[in-house]
Amino acid sequence: MGQKLKIAGWISIGAVAGALTTVQLQAVARGGLMPLPLEELQQLAAVFGMVKTDYVEPVDEKKLISDAISGMVSSLDPHSAYFDKKSFKEFREGTSGRFVGVGIEISQEDGLVKIVSPIEGSPADRAGLKPNDLITKIDDTAVKGLSLNDAVKKMRGEPKTKVTLMIFRKDESRSFPVTIMREEIRTQSVRSKVMEPGYAWIRLSQFQDRTVDDFVTKMEQIYKQEPNLKGLVLDLRNDPGGLLDAAVAISAAFLPENVTVVSTNGQLAESKFTYKAAPEFYMRRNGSDPLKRLPAAIKTVPLVVLVNEGSASASEIVAGALQDHKRATIMGNQTFGKGSVQTVRPLGPDTGIKLTTARYYTPSGKSIQAKGIVPDVMVDETLEGSPFAALRTREADLEKHLNSGQGAEVKDVNREKAREEALKKLEEEAKKPPEQRRPPELGSDKDFPLIQAINQLKGRPVMVSKTAIVENKNEKKEN
Repeated sequence: MGQKLKIAGWISIGAVAGALTTVQLQAVARGGLMPLPLEELQQLAAVFGMVKTDYVEPVDEKKLISDAISGMVSSLDPHSAYFDKKSFKEFREGTSGRFVGVGIEISQEDGLVKIVSPIEGSPADRAGLKPNDLITKIDDTAVKGLSLNDAVKKMRGEPKTKVTLMIFRKDESRSFPVTIMREEIRTQSVRSKVMEPGYAWIRLSQFQDRTVDDFVTKMEQIYKQEPNLKGLVLDLRNDPGGLLDAAVAISAAFLPENVTVVSTNGQLAESKFTYKAAPEFYMRRNGSDPLKRLPAAIKTVPLVVLVNEGSASASEIVAGALQDHKRATIMGNQTFGKGSVQTVRPLGPDTGIKLTTARYYTPSGKSIQAKGIVPDVMVDETLEGSPFAALRTREADLEKHLNSGQGAEVKDVNREKAREEALKKLEEEAKKPPEQRRPPELGSDKDFPLIQAINQLKGRPVMVSKTAIVENKNEKKEN
């Protein structure tokens, strides 16, 4: 067991490019490689030679090889990628929760960079950037055609330097420039609040190095204020993921010891692994287990977990574990559906590739890949519904995404119709004054899903969604 964990090394999971995107393992040599396709490799060498000698102007050999590796890996699926020196450094910064940039989580849409969400308190957040804003230019560079990694590189830089982003805001049908001063982003991944006597809210915005310690500190503060806590809301909305060991630890905080949290399965022996609710599965360094500081009551306090389309990967691990063990009621909307594991293999001292090596499974054996977690109680974002939920990109919408490995995907025929209706509502929304379009702050007394979660904990009626679309709900498991 201990040897397996040493081999497994450091793992992190995320959904979108930017701060968090991947799973990392120490490099493991694979024995018994298949014979190499010599004819195809000869063709590759021939093309390299032609480009080197016949192209209109001289080309850099190292760049040619790097681009060839990048194209080979990125063609596999949306989450596999090549890391050059700079992007490798940025990856490590992202999982530590500290980096220099503007502070946004991004994805890609129609060749442009789409803002999933500004990091709370970041320069981008203070500049008023919003989820679903599209970045069309970074300084003088058009974004169309750039990879996400290249876009991230251009937005990163030295502290106290400026970057100008051209923003297209759909709901206002306008483009405008925003100049932002880069700074070191120290993301605060845990927030909490006692909502009312006996009931508390704790939010995880990412799973980072210090998330577990911060979570324990916040829970200690909650129990100090409310020793007889009657109910807790764990908010994972718009949490794109992060470190797997942090997700296992957060799950373990609420579950009985040694129950299964998540398992992974792939070609490599090291990819076939089961993580349980025990310290040896989430402690990466020597020291005391922070979960021991938690009061015993946390194991039994009534629990609701809030999720939405932006809850991905590590968030889905936690929600899936708590749902399968019937430890919590999952409320909100179907999650993103990133159920694949990426392994970072070093190619040298400062470059590497991020390669999809496994799928992960909830304790009951369900794959979340391209499906997501379906809540026990579907709840809309507002009293009026979730008018723009159908427009949000999910794993199943990404080009070349993996299937779940548990049967063919079942596409909901109503999805396109729902998107058309959402676009019409978006046009209507654009006519309202900007102050009326700003969604309520998460954790506020106007946060509709949070209000429903508190009602659930109190045994009061909950306003259940009547319009939510569940994708791939009829998918059957293959034996």
